[in-house]
Amino acid sequence: MSKKNHRKKYREKWFEEKPKEPRLHPETKKSIWAIVFLGIAAVLILASFKSAGPFGNFLYLFFEKLFGRGYYLLPAIFLVLAGVFLTSERQRIYQITFLGAGLFTLAGLGLIDIIFPDRGGWVGRIVGFLEIPFGYTASIIIVIIVIIISFLVTLNLPIKIKKPQKALEVTEPLKVSEVVGSPVSVAEPTQTKAESKAEEIQEKIQEKIARFSNRPKTVALKTLKGYVAPPLGLLRSSIEKPTAGDLRANANIIKRTLESFGIPVEMGEINIGPKVTRYTLKPAEGIKLSRITALNQDLSLALASHPIRIEAPIPGKSLVGIEVPNKVSALVRLGSLMAYPEFSSAGLLGFVLGRDVNGEPIFTDIDKMPHMLIAGSTGSGKSIMIHSLLISLLYKNSPATLRLILIDPKRVELSIYNNLPHLVSPVITESKKALAVFRWAIEEMERRYELLLQAGSRDIQSYNKKYPEEPLPYILIVVDELADLMFSYGRDVEGSVVRLAQMARATGLHLILSTQRPSVEVVTGLIKANITCRVALQLPSQVDSRTVLDSAGAEKLLGGGDMLFVSSESSKPKRIQGAYIPEEEVRKVTDFIRENNKDFWEQGEQLVFENGVSPVGPISEDGLDKYSGDEEDELYEEAVRVVSEAKKASASLLQRRLKVGYARAARLLDIMEARGVVGPGEGAKPREVFIKETTNNYGG
Repeated sequence: MSKKNHRKKYREKWFEEKPKEPRLHPETKKSIWAIVFLGIAAVLILASFKSAGPFGNFLYLFFEKLFGRGYYLLPAIFLVLAGVFLTSERQRIYQITFLGAGLFTLAGLGLIDIIFPDRGGWVGRIVGFLEIPFGYTASIIIVIIVIIISFLVTLNLPIKIKKPQKALEVTEPLKVSEVVGSPVSVAEPTQTKAESKAEEIQEKIQEKIARFSNRPKTVALKTLKGYVAPPLGLLRSSIEKPTAGDLRANANIIKRTLESFGIPVEMGEINIGPKVTRYTLKPAEGIKLSRITALNQDLSLALASHPIRIEAPIPGKSLVGIEVPNKVSALVRLGSLMAYPEFSSAGLLGFVLGRDVNGEPIFTDIDKMPHMLIAGSTGSGKSIMIHSLLISLLYKNSPATLRLILIDPKRVELSIYNNLPHLVSPVITESKKALAVFRWAIEEMERRYELLLQAGSRDIQSYNKKYPEEPLPYILIVVDELADLMFSYGRDVEGSVVRLAQMARATGLHLILSTQRPSVEVVTGLIKANITCRVALQLPSQVDSRTVLDSAGAEKLLGGGDMLFVSSESSKPKRIQGAYIPEEEVRKVTDFIRENNKDFWEQGEQLVFENGVSPVGPISEDGLDKYSGDEEDELYEEAVRVVSEAKKASASLLQRRLKVGYARAARLLDIMEARGVVGPGEGAKPREVFIKETTNNYGG
């Protein structure tokens, strides 16, 4: 008995796991049914004109007795059924579709019989008996309700009432302080909203075309006291539409591929973004998400698209998202996003990030971050993101509310911002001066904490409310390539960055760090622990992605501004297509600010503090020399004496004589070289010593 049961279970298991392939594809079957229904409708129409032969005449006489004047509902119903079979993706709707069609026919015949007695045939007469208990008017209302319901059931259509969207007018200015003068109004052209019809797959697939349109707006840009803000007309705001390919076919491919691996799923909505299209699905109960994510390469092969990214689950939803690259990407221009009212209503440090996979504009605020790390390989859009961030802030702030410190070791990316009134100092291109800037920032942070303590204020916002006549501006430090600084002054730079990241938020100092080499030597554990807001653009490996985001995914991005964004509010990476601004538009904005604000710093009194450096007025390069820190090492004089006596200079010599580590010995050599005490290094040879006896002012 047990052997028979075992064989039976084995046969059932075998046939369940390996079903035979159907001879006809489901789509082919539906097409055949649609053609059959079209043929029946054609025969019924011809029969009414007595052009279908004797059999057609028999059909006409039979249905004319049965349905009366409602005979013509029959070909109409069959035409509707043919359309449903041709357009619907659902494979289990046939019974409910026929039920709806039958109800529609019955209710239609009943309505004919009630309005025109004895004209609805035998079937109509049966339904027309409703008039006896409900009366003429009520029975008509009941039958019409049944007709509407049956029509919705047949086509599986919901009733949606959309409220007309009123054109929005934004007359409030972009937030700047001390706004006076006449506004410079820039009216954005009205854009038409692009929408695409919803497709139905399983229960419901709604395709949401990304909202790449602007509502009509008027953004008022006003002049600050002595400062003229750039108009939005300098930026292009054209809107492009992406091409996602055949959505229905891709959804079917995803469904069939997963089912072939034993993973039944129910397809959900489709979201078209600028760069990718996200297909959502709900797996059956008991299916592990790891089984779906493990099929990344198989789905990529089936869709003939690479790379694809699987988000399991989508934050806030019980769905899995499969992100497939679009055939043609849409360019997200910075100008089109800056026209949104959300941008003008954001804080002084609010800026544009881009659009998400739903096409929604994404704005964020540096004050809430309060620091940000950007990582991306060459060509991923890292520099363009920095430009869009800076331009967004320049549109919202005058030099009285925001000061910039730009550190550009590559010397070419940020030089376009030189001579702007917002700059604390000229663009820093030398690693040594960059280290001096960090030391100045730490001193400025400590000075501001003293001011906050004396004023009894918790942060810079409350301080500026108490003293609106002498507000403290925000200071944003932007580093275009952190790796160069870390390789030159690793320990010092890391210590400065960590200290600023830990303490500077309340005083209005913020860091934007970017690197194209996110190794653990550059993005150290201390830096990651204190900078929770991170952006990963396309990265070469999963290791780099985990270094930045603590999760994989950035290696599957498409480049060109495609990014994953992690903030303190959401630890789950969010995919965003970054805002694009070309170099010529950056140059237009910076040239406008320079030409219209040449004498900005001569029009008012500058606040000079105890250290002689004004956080509002610009700092010369000579002003940074006092922060170079060369004189801080107490062993400097002893090191000069050692090399002058030995008549040679090397790190190993200083290590032995002074009993210090290599890093400190090398730093002492750098200081002596900068002061002209020793010559430059020549490989393994000792450095040349230029002094022969010690003095009290070496190299000085």
